[in-house]
Amino acid sequence: MPSVLASLTKGGLNAATKSLAIEYAKTGIRANAVSPGIIKSPMHAPETHDALGALHPVGHMGEMKDIVDAVLYLDSAAFVTGEILHVDGGQIAGH
Repeated sequence: MPSVLASLTKGGLNAATKSLAIEYAKTGIRANAVSPGIIKSPMHAPETHDALGALHPVGHMGEMKDIVDAVLYLDSAAFVTGEILHVDGGQIAGH
């Protein structure tokens, strides 16, 4: 499956998040990112959910609420900056 574009963009966003976190930390501005796995959305037809869910170590797709919860956590975590929060059912850990 072609993935170079996803690798480039996610890698670039990760680097930018960390750089911005360091650059603005003293001003009280925090920079964090959420890196989602495959989430149930209108982008994915329901008949593909089982196959897409099997790509995650947890065995199912994420829900939009999982992303919302991650963003709310980062919003409330005042001492967290430069974090890339992977909400991906364990994909970042590998298979």
